[in-house]
This record gives sequence, structure tokens and C-alpha cells, in this order.
Amino acid sequence: QVQLVESGGGLVQAGGSLRLSCAASERTYRTYTMGWFRQAPGKGREFVAAIRTSGGHTEYADSVKGRFTISRDNSKNTVWLQMKSLKPDDTADYFCAAAPPYIDLRLEYEYHYWGQGTQVTVSS
Repeated sequence: QVQLVESGGGLVQAGGSLRLSCAASERTYRTYTMGWFRQAPGKGREFVAAIRTSGGHTEYADSVKGRFTISRDNSKNTVWLQMKSLKPDDTADYFCAAAPPYIDLRLEYEYHYWGQGTQVTVSS
């Protein structure tokens, strides 16, 4: 069982930056693909970014490409989502998730473990 705890959310003005963190409890964390998803008010959960176990491969949703960066440090059991040039449309609850290594990174159902989420609000 992997427990994931997100932090770093908050209120920011459009154009600003935030860095989300996700700490994993499981020492085998390095064997998991890690992803970030988000859910805006009244909408379904959507893929944001993901990173393979070694950190050598990343994928991003088109809506965040060039603005968000996902990274991980397996020695710290932590994955981050650096968000820059934030827009009001980025307002959502952001969730960290863990999945087995060889999956389609963008598919929500592939992820077995989920954090509780952290709220990000971008004001215009």
C-alpha cells in the first residue's frame, strides 16, 4: 500500500508560479510511475503530467506543456509539479497518483494509488 501526500497548493495570481509536492510512504516508490491529475469544479478529473520510474520519460497534457514541469527524486520518495505562467483555467484540485511502471501514462484507471489532493486557485 502506497500512501501519497500532496502539498504546495494555494492561491496565486495569473502569471504566477507554484510548486506542488507529493511525498510517498512506500520505500519501493522508485518502482512506480508517478502522475499528476486535476479536477476543476464541476468537471471530471484530467491528466496533467506523468513521469516514468527513472525520470527519463515525461508526458504532459497539451494545456500545460511548456508551463509545467514534473520531476522526481527517488532517494526522497518525492515527485514535484512545478507550475509557471498559471492561468485561471488551471484552477483545480490537483492529485498525485502512483501506478505500475509499464502503463499508458495518461490513463487514469492505470493508477492504483491516489493522494487526497491539494487545491490550486488562480485569480485573474
